[in-house]
Amino acid sequence: MFKLTVTGDDAMLEQVLELLEQEPVIAAVKDDEGLRGCLAHGGHVTFVLYGSVTTAAQIVRTLKESGRTVFLDVDLVEGLSAREAAVDFVAQEVRPDGVISTKAALVRRAKAKGLPTVYRTFMIDSMALSALLRADALASADFVETLPGTMPKIIRTVRQRTHRPLIASGLITDKEDVISALSAGACAVSTTNPDVWRL
Repeated sequence: MFKLTVTGDDAMLEQVLELLEQEPVIAAVKDDEGLRGCLAHGGHVTFVLYGSVTTAAQIVRTLKESGRTVFLDVDLVEGLSAREAAVDFVAQEVRPDGVISTKAALVRRAKAKGLPTVYRTFMIDSMALSALLRADALASADFVETLPGTMPKIIRTVRQRTHRPLIASGLITDKEDVISALSAGACAVSTTNPDVWRL
Protein backbone atom coordinates (compact mmCIF):
# COMPACT_ATOMS: atom_id res chain seq x y z
CA MET A 1 0.00 0.00 0.00
CA PHE A 2 1.11 3.55 -0.68
CA LYS A 3 1.43 5.40 2.61
CA LEU A 4 0.52 9.07 2.49
CA THR A 5 0.26 11.52 5.34
CA VAL A 6 -3.50 11.77 5.75
CA THR A 7 -5.29 14.53 7.65
CA GLY A 8 -8.90 14.58 8.75
CA ASP A 9 -9.83 16.30 5.49
CA ASP A 10 -8.28 13.43 3.54
CA ALA A 11 -10.31 10.60 5.07
CA MET A 12 -11.79 9.82 1.64
CA LEU A 13 -8.30 9.57 0.15
CA GLU A 14 -7.29 7.10 2.84
CA GLN A 15 -10.42 5.07 2.13
CA VAL A 16 -9.65 5.02 -1.61
CA LEU A 17 -6.09 3.83 -0.98
CA GLU A 18 -7.40 1.03 1.24
CA LEU A 19 -9.96 -0.01 -1.38
CA LEU A 20 -7.30 -0.07 -4.12
CA GLU A 21 -5.05 -2.19 -1.94
CA GLN A 22 -7.87 -4.73 -1.62
CA GLU A 23 -8.98 -4.54 -5.23
CA PRO A 24 -6.57 -2.82 -7.65
CA VAL A 25 -8.76 -3.05 -10.77
CA ILE A 26 -10.84 0.09 -11.29
CA ALA A 27 -13.92 -0.24 -13.49
CA ALA A 28 -14.01 2.69 -15.90
CA VAL A 29 -17.40 3.29 -17.51
CA LYS A 30 -17.77 5.23 -20.74
CA ASP A 31 -21.45 4.64 -21.57
CA ASP A 32 -24.73 3.27 -20.20
CA GLU A 33 -23.84 -0.28 -21.23
CA GLY A 34 -20.62 -0.02 -19.26
CA LEU A 35 -22.57 1.36 -16.31
CA ARG A 36 -24.86 -1.68 -16.30
CA GLY A 37 -21.87 -4.00 -16.57
CA CYS A 38 -20.11 -2.21 -13.74
CA LEU A 39 -23.15 -2.54 -11.49
CA ALA A 40 -23.13 -6.28 -12.18
CA HIS A 41 -19.39 -6.95 -12.02
CA GLY A 42 -17.33 -3.85 -11.21
CA GLY A 43 -15.27 -3.38 -8.08
CA HIS A 44 -15.19 -0.90 -5.23
CA VAL A 45 -13.74 2.09 -7.11
CA THR A 46 -15.27 3.33 -10.37
CA PHE A 47 -14.13 5.97 -12.85
CA VAL A 48 -16.97 7.65 -14.78
CA LEU A 49 -15.78 8.78 -18.21
CA TYR A 50 -19.03 10.07 -19.69
CA GLY A 51 -22.22 11.96 -19.01
CA SER A 52 -23.59 15.46 -19.40
CA VAL A 53 -24.63 18.26 -17.13
CA THR A 54 -28.10 16.68 -17.07
CA THR A 55 -27.10 13.02 -16.53
CA ALA A 56 -23.84 13.00 -14.54
CA ALA A 57 -25.49 13.38 -11.13
CA GLN A 58 -27.78 10.39 -11.74
CA ILE A 59 -24.88 8.25 -12.99
CA VAL A 60 -22.80 9.08 -9.93
CA ARG A 61 -25.76 8.60 -7.57
CA THR A 62 -26.56 5.17 -9.06
CA LEU A 63 -23.00 3.98 -8.53
CA LYS A 64 -22.72 5.42 -5.03
CA GLU A 65 -26.02 3.82 -4.01
CA SER A 66 -24.53 0.47 -5.03
CA GLY A 67 -21.66 1.06 -2.57
CA ARG A 68 -18.99 2.22 -4.99
CA THR A 69 -16.50 5.05 -4.59
CA VAL A 70 -16.86 7.22 -7.69
CA PHE A 71 -14.40 9.48 -9.49
CA LEU A 72 -15.75 11.64 -12.31
CA ASP A 73 -13.63 12.80 -15.25
CA VAL A 74 -14.76 16.43 -15.45
CA ASP A 75 -13.11 16.83 -18.86
CA LEU A 76 -15.56 14.32 -20.36
CA VAL A 77 -18.83 15.72 -19.00
CA GLU A 78 -20.71 17.26 -21.93
CA GLY A 79 -21.79 20.83 -21.34
CA LEU A 80 -18.99 21.77 -18.95
CA SER A 81 -16.18 24.11 -19.88
CA ALA A 82 -12.58 23.67 -18.80
CA ARG A 83 -12.97 26.26 -16.04
CA GLU A 84 -12.89 26.15 -12.28
CA ALA A 85 -16.64 26.80 -12.20
CA ALA A 86 -17.10 23.37 -13.76
CA VAL A 87 -15.46 21.78 -10.72
CA ASP A 88 -17.60 23.92 -8.41
CA PHE A 89 -20.72 22.66 -10.23
CA VAL A 90 -19.56 19.03 -10.07
CA ALA A 91 -18.70 19.25 -6.36
CA GLN A 92 -22.03 20.87 -5.47
CA GLU A 93 -24.49 19.20 -7.86
CA VAL A 94 -22.96 15.91 -9.03
CA ARG A 95 -21.16 15.00 -5.80
CA PRO A 96 -18.60 12.40 -6.86
CA ASP A 97 -16.12 11.12 -4.30
CA GLY A 98 -13.22 12.37 -6.43
CA VAL A 99 -12.32 14.16 -9.66
CA ILE A 100 -10.18 13.22 -12.68
CA SER A 101 -8.77 15.79 -15.12
CA THR A 102 -5.93 16.43 -17.54
CA LYS A 103 -6.05 20.11 -16.64
CA ALA A 104 -3.91 21.41 -13.79
CA ALA A 105 -6.33 24.21 -12.86
CA LEU A 106 -9.22 21.78 -12.48
CA VAL A 107 -7.15 19.38 -10.37
CA ARG A 108 -6.14 22.29 -8.11
CA ARG A 109 -9.74 23.47 -7.78
CA ALA A 110 -11.02 19.98 -6.95
CA LYS A 111 -8.36 19.60 -4.27
CA ALA A 112 -9.31 23.00 -2.84
CA LYS A 113 -12.90 21.70 -2.66
CA GLY A 114 -11.69 18.77 -0.55
CA LEU A 115 -12.02 16.12 -3.24
CA PRO A 116 -9.40 13.43 -3.92
CA THR A 117 -7.84 14.09 -7.31
CA VAL A 118 -6.46 12.13 -10.23
CA TYR A 119 -4.21 13.94 -12.71
CA ARG A 120 -4.58 12.07 -16.01
CA THR A 121 -1.76 12.26 -18.54
CA PHE A 122 -1.03 10.69 -21.90
CA MET A 123 2.54 9.37 -22.20
CA ILE A 124 3.04 9.71 -25.93
CA ASP A 125 6.71 10.70 -25.93
CA SER A 126 9.58 12.01 -23.79
CA MET A 127 8.19 15.55 -24.01
CA ALA A 128 4.98 14.35 -22.34
CA LEU A 129 7.01 12.81 -19.53
CA SER A 130 9.01 16.04 -19.07
CA ALA A 131 5.80 18.08 -19.04
CA LEU A 132 4.30 15.81 -16.39
CA LEU A 133 7.32 16.20 -14.13
CA ARG A 134 7.05 20.00 -14.47
CA ALA A 135 3.26 20.10 -14.13
CA ASP A 136 1.98 22.16 -11.28
CA ALA A 137 -1.00 19.78 -11.16
CA LEU A 138 1.24 17.34 -9.31
CA ALA A 139 1.15 19.61 -6.26
CA SER A 140 -2.60 19.03 -6.00
CA ALA A 141 -2.82 15.50 -7.41
CA ASP A 142 -3.36 12.60 -5.07
CA PHE A 143 -2.92 10.11 -7.93
CA VAL A 144 -1.31 10.21 -11.35
CA GLU A 145 -3.04 8.22 -14.09
CA THR A 146 -0.89 7.39 -17.10
CA LEU A 147 -2.16 6.25 -20.47
CA PRO A 148 -1.48 3.85 -22.03
CA GLY A 149 -1.07 1.58 -19.04
CA THR A 150 0.90 -1.10 -20.81
CA MET A 151 4.37 0.46 -20.50
CA PRO A 152 6.06 -0.96 -17.38
CA LYS A 153 9.26 1.04 -17.81
CA ILE A 154 7.33 4.33 -18.01
CA ILE A 155 5.10 3.33 -15.09
CA ARG A 156 8.21 2.68 -12.99
CA THR A 157 9.79 5.99 -14.01
CA VAL A 158 6.68 8.09 -13.38
CA ARG A 159 6.03 6.40 -10.03
CA GLN A 160 9.59 7.00 -8.84
CA ARG A 161 9.78 10.59 -10.03
CA THR A 162 6.34 11.86 -9.01
CA HIS A 163 6.14 10.18 -5.59
CA ARG A 164 2.39 9.74 -6.12
CA PRO A 165 0.31 6.58 -6.29
CA LEU A 166 0.07 5.76 -9.98
CA ILE A 167 -2.91 4.32 -11.86
CA ALA A 168 -2.17 2.62 -15.18
CA SER A 169 -4.94 3.03 -17.74
CA GLY A 170 -5.63 2.45 -21.40
CA LEU A 171 -5.09 -0.72 -23.43
CA ILE A 172 -5.35 -2.94 -20.32
CA THR A 173 -6.90 -6.08 -21.83
CA ASP A 174 -5.96 -9.09 -19.73
CA LYS A 175 -4.46 -10.45 -16.51
CA GLU A 176 -0.93 -10.17 -17.90
CA ASP A 177 -1.38 -6.41 -18.42
CA VAL A 178 -2.69 -6.01 -14.87
CA ILE A 179 0.17 -7.98 -13.32
CA SER A 180 2.75 -6.14 -15.44
CA ALA A 181 1.44 -2.70 -14.42
CA LEU A 182 1.18 -3.59 -10.73
CA SER A 183 4.65 -5.17 -10.75
CA ALA A 184 6.06 -1.97 -12.29
CA GLY A 185 4.74 0.10 -9.38
CA ALA A 186 1.16 1.04 -10.23
CA CYS A 187 -1.18 0.91 -7.24
CA ALA A 188 -4.10 0.11 -9.55
CA VAL A 189 -5.21 -0.21 -13.16
CA SER A 190 -8.26 1.40 -14.73
CA THR A 191 -10.03 -0.26 -17.65
CA THR A 192 -13.29 -0.18 -19.57
CA ASN A 193 -12.90 -3.91 -20.32
CA PRO A 194 -15.50 -5.89 -18.30
CA ASP A 195 -13.45 -9.08 -18.64
CA VAL A 196 -10.66 -7.45 -16.66
CA TRP A 197 -13.11 -6.22 -13.99
CA ARG A 198 -13.86 -9.86 -13.20
CA LEU A 199 -10.23 -10.87 -12.57
